[in-house]
Amino acid sequence: MSGPRIVRAPRGTELSTQGWQQEAALRMLQNNLDPEVAEHPEKLVVYGGTGKAARDWRSFDAMIRTLRTLKQDETMLVQSGRPVGVMQTHEWAPRVLIANSNLVGDWANWEEFRRLEALGLTMYGQMTAGSWIYIGTQGILQGTYETFAAVAAKLRSIGKGVDGTLAGTITLTAGLGGMGGAQPLAVTMNGGVVICIDVDPRAISRRIEHRYLDVKADSLAHAMQLATEARDRREPLSIGLLGNAAELLPQMLAEGAPIDIVTDQTSAHDPLAYLPVGIPFDEMATYAAEKPADFTIRARESMARHVEAMVGFMDAGAEVFDYGNSIRGEAQLAGYGRAFDFPGFVPAYIRPLFCEGKGPFRWAALSGEASDIHKTDKAILDLFPENESLHRWIKLAQDKVHFQGLPARICWLGYGERDKAGERFNDMVASGELAAPVVIGRDHLDCGSVASPYRETEAMLDGSDAIADWPLLNAMVNVASGASWVSIHHGGGVGMGRSLHAGQVTVADGTKLAGEKIRRVLTNDPGMGVIRHVDAGYDRADEIADERGVRIPMREGDSQ
Repeated sequence: MSGPRIVRAPRGTELSTQGWQQEAALRMLQNNLDPEVAEHPEKLVVYGGTGKAARDWRSFDAMIRTLRTLKQDETMLVQSGRPVGVMQTHEWAPRVLIANSNLVGDWANWEEFRRLEALGLTMYGQMTAGSWIYIGTQGILQGTYETFAAVAAKLRSIGKGVDGTLAGTITLTAGLGGMGGAQPLAVTMNGGVVICIDVDPRAISRRIEHRYLDVKADSLAHAMQLATEARDRREPLSIGLLGNAAELLPQMLAEGAPIDIVTDQTSAHDPLAYLPVGIPFDEMATYAAEKPADFTIRARESMARHVEAMVGFMDAGAEVFDYGNSIRGEAQLAGYGRAFDFPGFVPAYIRPLFCEGKGPFRWAALSGEASDIHKTDKAILDLFPENESLHRWIKLAQDKVHFQGLPARICWLGYGERDKAGERFNDMVASGELAAPVVIGRDHLDCGSVASPYRETEAMLDGSDAIADWPLLNAMVNVASGASWVSIHHGGGVGMGRSLHAGQVTVADGTKLAGEKIRRVLTNDPGMGVIRHVDAGYDRADEIADERGVRIPMREGDSQ
């Protein structure tokens, strides 16, 4: 076939390629487009409005065909979703190298990107869409959970929370797509109530179907009634509300809605994916395609209204933060002067974890059997018995997370932990305890793999927010360490011109070689986070480097 079709990754132990490293890449590419996983698989869009797994169906077919014949000493090169070559390398080299959406600095903007995209020369890879390690909404869930847990801890520290959870609070947010859809479950896992606005009724229905969202409200008044009643009972509840946040947030602010926490995860990074006020949802795609410049202006004006209301809630005493979708930057472009009055979530809550080399560690069972994930869950709990928050997360995820596509799991692990988990998984494959190999990867949103001044590297201690050498070094060290495939992307969740980021995936196939690769990759990859934050002047990163033997050449010279 040359056009859209239903794609689903194979399960089981039968290979359709020359080895498990290639088979893993093939299955994860297909898994990204599984209808259970992708937002618009017929368009090759995985999440984020435009984040694709392949440039077009012809390119997808060529990648599948090439992976099936790729040898153990060959590497497929992928340029923005299209396979452009196969090179002879060696068994330690990645089987696939990927570069998505990268443009030269002065040309790195949406207008030039869309011109090139229309010519069929590029695609938007988002983060894990174009690097074939998206695992559905669960992929961002623990990071969202950790963020809201940090919000709860902050509220307690300033006397607004009682028990370190979100019980008794109401969160207001918008966006229930592939990333934002994690918000309702993350809030209720932390004991809170949340109202989630979305313009797309299908997004609300999908989140309810997958048990990420509890109920749909009939109206704003109904949503507020449900929220306040659950808050007063101190019971968790997530409520989907159909509507445009740029209209509803100002209305709620004007009406004095009792909101404690406000954030947003609409696809604001791309103005053509944010619905302007006054345009019906069912006319959105046509309007954006026919009048992109006009649509962009109107979308930014609506974002300015949206952000102005968020600032209004902050002024009224709510905890307000940007969740990394560039809505502040877009509102500023529309002329709103207070757009950056509230912080991004990384400097506000997550950076201390980054200093320890902590970040999203995810894995998928190529067997397709949920029992393999359950066995690896137990292995994680056995490996880190003292980590109470990790144990709580795994148990909550087992109870509440719906698998999408190949069964998968995510948890946040740090430097000195990821390699232990990876080696244990590889041993479990070798012994036959697991039915088939396991793919180990992560989000590009990690401690040492991103330069993103509106998100991961916002407000760095030394002012190095926009230094983009770090993701390039991260990608190179992962290639040198033996990762199964490595990717370098531009844009991601914050949009063109605003970030560079790198990803790696390593396959635990039970062989001695895989074990050696895992040991290096899963040590060096989070190690990049430690050295990046040491270099920026964070004391906690210094402590981790000292405790765990991370070599820092500049500090070695200082000690002599």
